[in-house]
Amino acid sequence: MQAEFWHERWEKNQIGFHQSEVNSHLQAFWGRMVVPAGSRIFVPLCGKSRDMLWLQAQGFNVTGIEISAVAVRDFFAENGLKPTVTQQGAFERWECDGLVILRGDFFQLSSVDVRECAGVFDRASLIALPPEMRVRYAQHFMAILPPGVQTLLITLEYDQSEMKGPPFAVHEPEVRGFYEEQCTVERLLVLDALADEPGFRQRGVTRLEEKVYLLTPN
Repeated sequence: MQAEFWHERWEKNQIGFHQSEVNSHLQAFWGRMVVPAGSRIFVPLCGKSRDMLWLQAQGFNVTGIEISAVAVRDFFAENGLKPTVTQQGAFERWECDGLVILRGDFFQLSSVDVRECAGVFDRASLIALPPEMRVRYAQHFMAILPPGVQTLLITLEYDQSEMKGPPFAVHEPEVRGFYEEQCTVERLLVLDALADEPGFRQRGVTRLEEKVYLLTPN
């Protein structure tokens, strides 16, 4: 991970990528996931996303992974949660009422760390990583997930020459190249999102699409 980059972004509060509201696609498409009630959901590169609270409110336990101590601290503080902080291998484990954030490097996660997870919500990982890191991310992600676990994945597509990420553009052929060998990749939605993202327009982006995928292991 580009640890210093992300530490600096959080420390300087340069977090335009953070969504203060629960992701609408999560709410619209979570019902397509086949996950047992009360099971644990994995949220990679979670930041301080309120999506984790929404999942918790649906009766799920949640495990997030986040490299920034600022993001983890702010998540619990801003939501009035009082975590217990312990050590779990290479990670600080912040936990409150079944919601866990492991503070550390995604690439140090092992299958043991996510063995209880029965579903994944991935809004922020691929688009946070430059191209050379996305291959490694996808390989590690698939290697550690328990068998049969579905993923609800959200990406952004735009002309990368118009704006330097993050968030980065991740186009559909790349997504399929990462996952199609091991999963059925079902595209659930293509949305013209430019009108709702003034920050992208200000940075010169002329076309922006959000795509939602359901990844189901073969």
